Amino acid sequence: MRGRQRLPAVVPSPVSSRPIASLLVKAVPVTMSVGLLLLAWELYAIYSGIKPTTLPAPSRVLEQAMLNREALIDNAAPTIRATLLGFACSLSVAFALSILVDFFQPLRRALFPVFIFSQTLPLVAIAPLVVLWFGFGLAPKIMLVALVTFFPMLVALVEGYESTEAEIGQMLHAMGAGRWRIFVLARLPSALPYFFAGLRISITYAVVGAIFAEYAGAAKGLGIYMLNAKNDFRPDLVLAAVGVSAALTLALFGLTVLLQRIAMPWEGKQTAGKRR
Repeated sequence: MRGRQRLPAVVPSPVSSRPIASLLVKAVPVTMSVGLLLLAWELYAIYSGIKPTTLPAPSRVLEQAMLNREALIDNAAPTIRATLLGFACSLSVAFALSILVDFFQPLRRALFPVFIFSQTLPLVAIAPLVVLWFGFGLAPKIMLVALVTFFPMLVALVEGYESTEAEIGQMLHAMGAGRWRIFVLARLPSALPYFFAGLRISITYAVVGAIFAEYAGAAKGLGIYMLNAKNDFRPDLVLAAVGVSAALTLALFGLTVLLQRIAMPWEGKQTAGKRR
């Protein structure tokens, strides 16, 4: 009919593509810097006359990583297992201790000096002793990973609890909420940004702790693989294993960022609002 008007076509909103475009833009600087670094390394290794047994080129490291990928994957599995189990224990211990310290303030003065002292112990020296005391199994690796990762999360949680606004606690107390309910409704949510900051710091130490434990004594793992490759004068395989450990660390770090966005979706909206 002539009187009928056509409705305008619905054009898809480009908003959904903005996060992807934003991530690509953010990735450009780091991609360029890493690419230039690898290019300089490649050119120096080729034209400086240095021996491949001293400094292999990145192309050789990548080639050997592909040729030995089965051995790298086979040795990465125990490292990942020790890292995840140790970090899970570390997270559980840090959360439990943070609650005890928050509810019983004298414990903070009694325990924090001990925890600080534990972080001053050099991992290179303490790892062989832990393996000597507890054997070459999985237990010492879990303990060492937990030792190097729990303290940043503990401090972050305790500081996060104390950042809770006093008015919120007073209001909940006036409404009849007990100590535990105030903790769950006010103090724990206030600690989330602090907790994830400590989580990101700790996760970068987890893989390193597991590798140090394997250096001290293990049958299989990236630490043992690096040690054997070093003894065989194969720096290309050492660097290939280092690349795998770095990739694992970056993957775990990215997972913590993803978990933070899932647990705190409002934070991303606030950041977007500030940019606008």
